[in-house]
Amino acid sequence: MLNMISHGEPTEKPGLLIAHGLYGSARNWGVIAKRLSDERQVVAVDMRNHGESDWKETHRYQDLAEDLAEALTALGGPWDVMGHSMGGKASMVLALTQPLLVNRLIVADIAPVGYGHSQIQYVDAMKAVDLSKVEKRSDAGPLLEPYVDDPQLISFFLQSLDVKNQRWILNLEVLEREMAHVMGFPEVSGCYEGDTMFLSGALSDYVTPEHRPEIKRLFPNTKFFKIPGAEHWLHAQKPREFEAAVRAWLG
Repeated sequence: MLNMISHGEPTEKPGLLIAHGLYGSARNWGVIAKRLSDERQVVAVDMRNHGESDWKETHRYQDLAEDLAEALTALGGPWDVMGHSMGGKASMVLALTQPLLVNRLIVADIAPVGYGHSQIQYVDAMKAVDLSKVEKRSDAGPLLEPYVDDPQLISFFLQSLDVKNQRWILNLEVLEREMAHVMGFPEVSGCYEGDTMFLSGALSDYVTPEHRPEIKRLFPNTKFFKIPGAEHWLHAQKPREFEAAVRAWLG
């Protein structure tokens, strides 16, 4: 079972399950989840090989979708489901394969396609840090700087550092081995006919006009929205705007 962090109490409105992206965790969504929990119960999960969830030998979207299905069954779904990036792909596979568990779907800045780039450079960056020299989280920042040129990403990665035990709470070996599957998207038959929101950063190139026919084929009841000034990490760069868009659409 995935590690879950719950915010708020059940209400008459459907609960909201949040699935984070690659190298993230449920804690990354704490502020947004807490704010959205004023109207409904919100649960953020640690995906497999991340955070406090179990480390597994595979990291493929069929596996991630099954993990989400297990969590939703335990929570008494169907619930609304929101996923960002890797979590968005897992949420899409869940909706396509087990639609009865998904009341509505929100996909944050990702499309149901394979991507030509990789995120493996960040595995290399984290592996390169000599954790024996780290006594507090801020010590690791300068050690990541030669490998990561975005200060916001450094801060993001440091949230997955267990300083006390001198380890990353990320299964870097498996994520490295399975990176091609993380960047890809499996062939899934059928479509999900529930209400779907694709929410993207206006400055991001993860969801392009060329992706829309495939999105509409798999998710025919989709509405598209963009957050001005935001890139791929739209929930971190524009948290209030992200929250407002999600709140308005859920309402």
